[in-house]
Amino acid sequence: MKKKREQLWSNPYAAALAAVFCCALWGSAFPFIKIGYRLFEIPASDTGGQILFAGIRFALAGIATILLGSGMERTLLLPKQGMAKPIVFLSLAQTVLQYAAFYAGLALTSGVRASILQGVNVFFALAVSAWVFHLERLNGRKLFGCLLGFLGIVLMHWNGELQGGGMQLLGDGLILASAMAYAFSSSLMKQYSREYSPVVLSGYQFLLGGLFLALIGWRMGGRMSVPGIGAVLVLGYLALLSAMAYALWGILLKHNPISAVTVYGFMTPVFGFVFSALLLDEGQDAASVSGLAALACVCAGIFLVNREQKTNLPG
Repeated sequence: MKKKREQLWSNPYAAALAAVFCCALWGSAFPFIKIGYRLFEIPASDTGGQILFAGIRFALAGIATILLGSGMERTLLLPKQGMAKPIVFLSLAQTVLQYAAFYAGLALTSGVRASILQGVNVFFALAVSAWVFHLERLNGRKLFGCLLGFLGIVLMHWNGELQGGGMQLLGDGLILASAMAYAFSSSLMKQYSREYSPVVLSGYQFLLGGLFLALIGWRMGGRMSVPGIGAVLVLGYLALLSAMAYALWGILLKHNPISAVTVYGFMTPVFGFVFSALLLDEGQDAASVSGLAALACVCAGIFLVNREQKTNLPG
């Protein structure tokens, strides 16, 4: 049974479908987080409330991941001996640092801008895996792909067509910091999942990191009320999408090379771009020439970085 599961996750088409599904979930998070801010009445200036919101979301995601994994395994998933250090490191990189920066940054920029900026996490993940963890090899084509992707970021800020006009330094900088934290968490997950279950790692790092974020937000003065069932449903959806996407992504990283998985990360800004345009009042951002050109450059750069890499995944 275990061997069949490993063959399934390394199957090129099954892995590709799972990776795109993860990216669709993550892409939908951009507008739903902003909708959540509105429903829970958390203003852009309330950083403590934003971090508290993130903490509650990820603590719930951790519980959901553990329960879903336990249901699939038909036994309660508990951390094994030696997992404490990996869980702490993952929670700091993947949940605390990544999402404290992401939630605060998203409140200061548009969902469309954030989805494009977050697309550079693939570049950062490749650079960190190559230069810090020595899991990938960089060459001229991959470097050119990175330059092409960053050209998209320049295009996005060069013209004031996107919402807010010009570069929103603090908000955009926080989104880029979040992308760097993601890069480190991807390499850490690849390393730790060689020995431990990625589902267990994801569940308990979410729970630990979420509780820590909630405590930070509370100490910063953040408070949350429940104004209605709509707010609860949005929070529940955000928790479930994290539980499903990160657990599944961890399994893919375990059974495939990092570049073979992250190549599909270009779909996250695409989904985020589309969902933000459809669900938020950002249709002008989505339809602008500079916005579309920026998104095209980011996606093309990510694709080019990984295109020549011979992987098990199609595309």
